[in-house]
Amino acid sequence: MTPTAFITGATSGIGKATAEIFAAHQIRLVLCGRRKERLLALQEKLRTQTEVCILNFDVRDKAAVFEAVASLAEPFQNIDILINNAGNAHGLDSIHKGDPQDWDAMIDINIKGLLYVTKAISPQMVAREKGHILNIGSISAKEVYAGGNVYCATKHAVDALNQGMRMDLSKYGIRVSAIHPGLVNTEFSEVRFKGDLDRADNVYKGFQPLRAEHIADLIHFVVSRPYPINIADVLVLPVAQASGTQIHRDL
Repeated sequence: MTPTAFITGATSGIGKATAEIFAAHQIRLVLCGRRKERLLALQEKLRTQTEVCILNFDVRDKAAVFEAVASLAEPFQNIDILINNAGNAHGLDSIHKGDPQDWDAMIDINIKGLLYVTKAISPQMVAREKGHILNIGSISAKEVYAGGNVYCATKHAVDALNQGMRMDLSKYGIRVSAIHPGLVNTEFSEVRFKGDLDRADNVYKGFQPLRAEHIADLIHFVVSRPYPINIADVLVLPVAQASGTQIHRDL
């Protein structure tokens, strides 16, 4: 039976790369994001490999999340794999200089958005006693660094939610996993530095960061393990990164 995967933040980076590797393995796709043009382009690209449905909404909008999930037609209604990938970092300011709008964006996307999508989809998994929820965290879920205050707090919350979901849902046969990447060269830094491309590019200079397809390959590995294996928590770093702040820029 063909599984169906629901991927948030599918228009770029890890989400897009995950959609591509899932399509290559004939996993039916529900692709979600805010940028409709990108969703349409990705749907057109992948529909020769698998069935693809797109949902254009912002995970911060609770009503839109539930309306989008409720709108799914057969055969996309029963979600087997949920990839909670949508997330953002905004700014790198000390707490006394931080912009509350940046804080709201990170809390609303990284925590509340993840909760809204999980709430919209997990009841059907419970009813069927089948499913896998995979949450994308960060090394920032395990460490805190200067200027990372609120972003790190949101990813610590994802780590806690991942553990709590697993406690709540394992008795229904539902697997819950988290992958916590270190430095991955995606749009992440461009968003964090609000379009300052020079500053964003400097984050990845002098060493080999991870690429989105590395994380996507790991995501596919985790969700494709035979039952009853549940890979609960994975921290993945480029070789040059020893911790959240220690990076060897000559590798």
